[in-house]
Amino acid sequence: METLTTVEVSKKYNIPRSSLYYLMNTGQLNFPDKKSNHAIWTPQLVSKLKNIIEQKNLPKEQEPVLPYKTTDINNRRYLGNKYKLLPFIQKVINDNCNSIDSVADIFAGTGAVSTLFKDRQIITNDMMYSNFICHLAWFSSENIEQEKIIEFIKRYNNLKVKKDNYMSKNFANTYFSLDVCRKIGHIREDIEKSYKKNKLNSRERAVLITSLLYAMDKIANTCGHYDAYMQNGDLSKELELSVPKVSNNLNDDNKCFNTDANDLVKDIKADLVYIDPPYNSRQYCDLYHLVENVARWDKPKVDGVAKKMDRDNLKSDYCTQKAPKAFEDLISNIGAKYILMSYNNMANKGNSRSNAKISDVDIMRVLTKKGKVKTFSQKYKSFMAGKSDITENEERLFLCVCETPEDGKPLIQSPLNYTGGKYQLLPQILPYFPKKADTFVDLFCGGGDVGVNVNYNKVILNDSEDYITYLFSTFKNLDKEVLFDMIYEIIDKYGLSLSGKYGYEKYNANSANGLGAYNKDKFLKMRRDFNSYKSKDYYYYVLLYVLIVYSFNNQIRFNSKGEFNLPVGKRDFNAQMVKKLNSFVDRLKDNKFIFTNNDFKKFDISSLTKDSFVYCDPPYLITCASYNEKDGWTEKEEKGLLKFLDFVDAKGIKFALSNVLRSKGKENSILIEWVNQRTYKIINLNKSYANSNYHTKDKTGNSEEVLIVNY
Repeated sequence: METLTTVEVSKKYNIPRSSLYYLMNTGQLNFPDKKSNHAIWTPQLVSKLKNIIEQKNLPKEQEPVLPYKTTDINNRRYLGNKYKLLPFIQKVINDNCNSIDSVADIFAGTGAVSTLFKDRQIITNDMMYSNFICHLAWFSSENIEQEKIIEFIKRYNNLKVKKDNYMSKNFANTYFSLDVCRKIGHIREDIEKSYKKNKLNSRERAVLITSLLYAMDKIANTCGHYDAYMQNGDLSKELELSVPKVSNNLNDDNKCFNTDANDLVKDIKADLVYIDPPYNSRQYCDLYHLVENVARWDKPKVDGVAKKMDRDNLKSDYCTQKAPKAFEDLISNIGAKYILMSYNNMANKGNSRSNAKISDVDIMRVLTKKGKVKTFSQKYKSFMAGKSDITENEERLFLCVCETPEDGKPLIQSPLNYTGGKYQLLPQILPYFPKKADTFVDLFCGGGDVGVNVNYNKVILNDSEDYITYLFSTFKNLDKEVLFDMIYEIIDKYGLSLSGKYGYEKYNANSANGLGAYNKDKFLKMRRDFNSYKSKDYYYYVLLYVLIVYSFNNQIRFNSKGEFNLPVGKRDFNAQMVKKLNSFVDRLKDNKFIFTNNDFKKFDISSLTKDSFVYCDPPYLITCASYNEKDGWTEKEEKGLLKFLDFVDAKGIKFALSNVLRSKGKENSILIEWVNQRTYKIINLNKSYANSNYHTKDKTGNSEEVLIVNY
């Protein structure tokens, strides 16, 4: 005789658990202590069980009647939730998209749309940690012990808490009763303690927090969100947690992020990117502040009648007048075959707070620059908690089939976040390049975004900064395995973080706040060692790369003494950085690449022919980027370059020049006068730089970006 749970019996005697639960809950099989799911299993009882199953011929896929309540991803009230629209979204994708192996849901909310793609790689993201933690529960590839989760939830549901805690002291008799607040606070604290004692893994922690958040949502004294609670509302409901219906053995490549979508898309690629941004001025951090507070469990001070915490760092530009600019920046940085965007037609039909922040004109203008666009619509009644009166509301889907280079090779991004890099402009400028040329010269190659993505027989990457071309040469000449071994050895030597391998929790950090606090002292020591390292060998340039990875904005800056002087950044050598470097190195190892280190005035064009093509992306005279500090690029250099291009044109060689005519109230009169006096062609582009000025509040400032060509 032995005392076993139903799960243990199922495993030991090879009995389908679904059949076991079915018999238990239909009363055909009774045994002591069914509530705790344990029993004394005698050989006779096991034999009886097997006979019943055989006689009844119960199918293995029989849906069990479980001895506990469960909850699914859609069992949550959430503004803009797309669960009811899933068949519509699925049909549009099935009818119009091919070969979708990976999907990025970058404004994922509850994650409902991501459930359509459980059979492939899923990337989820949301600025709200309370959504991110639920994504970990539903989509993380880390396996969990289901029985452990069940036991925790059973214990939590039987709790009677009399001691006050953070929740009861701040929220009693508002959104929940005093007793419920005590219970919420106790459960949340216990989850954290259990996780820190290694009784729970990261995903099990997420599953329990998700269970708590969903249970709170079911009984909250609100009209659907937490912008306010109802005076004299019903506080009699008890808190009861359910078991989230999560699955094990999900795709190992699934990733969940908690960051700004506009930053994320620069570092990820997916076959399909689904976009469902906020439509109006209602900030989600205001509507779900209490859920966010419980999920984060930082126990901040709360203020006002609604008991809201400080939420400034969670505000979204998509809820403001900046939405069109933010959207344009987002789309220009996406690397995907397809972009699918949800956006309804509220326009100006509702309360002013409900009005859409991005017009249809802006949506089409931006998406058509990325590729061919189709639109689809379906009648849909949206959730409204306020005074808005919106009728004939339609949910629309905008599907953009992104254009790809003619050679079929995917566009890859430089592992260097070089100021003024052209990666996001490539879909606009590459179609204007000559179809055939024997030699391509990237005269100011910078991070190399343009040069590594063209399809010519011979590519010369030139830059006046020797550390750029020597770094690229190191990437090309070192065996890739050796290169990565050196990078990891340096990271290990200085004790820097590796969030892609160990997660943020290991470093007491999160995606929103970053890893700067953990890495700062280690980074400064590495920077001192680099600046004192005299031998410019392979190790020097690999050390420089690691320094760039862990520096502010992954950028490069040297002072007048030749010392690297950027401070520590928020990120590390994460999975996306690994992916970018890996792709970049593979592309560089193509024998067509040649590296030169010359000032443009000294670049020898004597070997170029009429079948050559020179591309110039110089520092911009009227911008405030770091290369223009201390008069790095002056009117003298600007005039010298324009004279050089006239010389190239006189030789019958094609050229293209990237520049801006006007930016933030300034005008490049030298460039404007030069081009107006010649027959060169001006091609207007659309671009907003996110890194051109770190101190500008609006990082999407307008620039009149152009491509000037002589063909």
